[in-house]
Amino acid sequence: MKLKKLSLRTRIFLAMILLVLMASVLISIVAIYQYKEQSKDYHEERLERKEESIQTHLKRVLNGRQNTWEVSTENIPIIFKDEVYNIADIHKLQINLYDLEGSLLISSKAGLHSSAADQCLNAETLNAISNTALHRHVDKRIENGETFQSSYTYLVDQKSKSIAILNLPYLEKDDFLTKELEEFLKRIAVAFMFVLFMAISIAFLLSKYITKSLKTISDKINTTRLEKRNQKIVVDDTSEEISTLVSSYNSMIDELEESAIQLARSEREQAWREMAKQVAHEIKNPLTPMRLTVQNFQRKFNPEDENIHSKLDEYSKTLIQQIDTMSSIASAFSNFAKMPAQQNETLNVVNIVRLALEIFNEDYIDFSAEKEEIIAKLDRTQLIRVVTNLVKNATQAMPEHKAPKISINVYTLDNEVIITVSDNGSGILEENMDKVFEPKFTTKTSGMGLGLAMVKNIVETYKGSITFTSEKDNGTVFKVSFPKEY
Repeated sequence: MKLKKLSLRTRIFLAMILLVLMASVLISIVAIYQYKEQSKDYHEERLERKEESIQTHLKRVLNGRQNTWEVSTENIPIIFKDEVYNIADIHKLQINLYDLEGSLLISSKAGLHSSAADQCLNAETLNAISNTALHRHVDKRIENGETFQSSYTYLVDQKSKSIAILNLPYLEKDDFLTKELEEFLKRIAVAFMFVLFMAISIAFLLSKYITKSLKTISDKINTTRLEKRNQKIVVDDTSEEISTLVSSYNSMIDELEESAIQLARSEREQAWREMAKQVAHEIKNPLTPMRLTVQNFQRKFNPEDENIHSKLDEYSKTLIQQIDTMSSIASAFSNFAKMPAQQNETLNVVNIVRLALEIFNEDYIDFSAEKEEIIAKLDRTQLIRVVTNLVKNATQAMPEHKAPKISINVYTLDNEVIITVSDNGSGILEENMDKVFEPKFTTKTSGMGLGLAMVKNIVETYKGSITFTSEKDNGTVFKVSFPKEY
């Protein structure tokens, strides 16, 4: 799942939870690191204290009244023959004493680590002791999962002369600190679970609060349409950024409404200008032959001509024919430009469609219905216009070389009334399919191309739809659907 596909609310919620988890992990890591450092410092300081205490104890034995031997390297085993065990027991630490060459002189052989008492010191250890400013060296190693430290330092006499090398093997026991760390981690885990629960609750409420205003804005933007009046956003108690966004949206709505008004006005004016040009062009077409007919009649008029009556009748028919053409143009324009008000009534669609088809006398028109009674609320006159325009359009699409066939079918689907008009004409060219319902578009030599545009207008007024399918040389099927209740 990609992060970009998540909603802002989800991303805010996950970010806050992740922040708490990262903080918990970081605190745990720091706690463990601090424990290790504290353990390290503790053992180092403890070894130093033990070393200092044993050094003091050994010097007291060397300088004590009971010591009757000369303080020298050779006498170390004799001087500490018994005392080394007592001192080791008191300090709970093994004590090894080496001469300055690294050979073992005496050892308490405490059971903590005995391997160091069975060998001489290596050259690296001797060099490390002699070459450091404090003449002290600590060797650290891990065996069988346990950490051992061995400190090496000089044992000096009263004159600060080095007479031996003191070695203290030390086993780092972390039982107490480990238990303490486990207890701490348990407590902090409980605290983290509580904090995580609180963080989830707060993150949920906070993300919901932050995105509430954004969702309101998003819903408004999704419903914004150019063709309708859009409501402004009213959001209270928002942040400065959201308020700025809301103000910008409201300003955009004002500008959009003004632009929509101007665009609609411009489109209407352009449409009427185009329509006026088309009407003027269509009217001019019959006026030209009418003018020529009248001029020819004036020029050739002879009252004494024996054929004057037949010529007058011919001229009159020509004028009447052109006048009828102009009348049909005016009627088409009037029907498209000024649709009569809807008079919705409950009617039987089957009977109305059958009534609309009575004006067609062609025997190739076939009508069928799913049942004899399909009730819907529609305007009788407009339904008749839809049917007659579609059928008339189908009859005009018939080629001369082909036996015509037109089928009209009425049926119901769910809560809609469906009317289909199919023909076996020449079909609609692919490049013309997007223009079929446009006003003034026509492929015929006569007419203004307003029939299908008017049908589409009527259908969409009833919240219906009109579609078509067409195949070249196989015909076209127009499908009109109306809701039963409008």
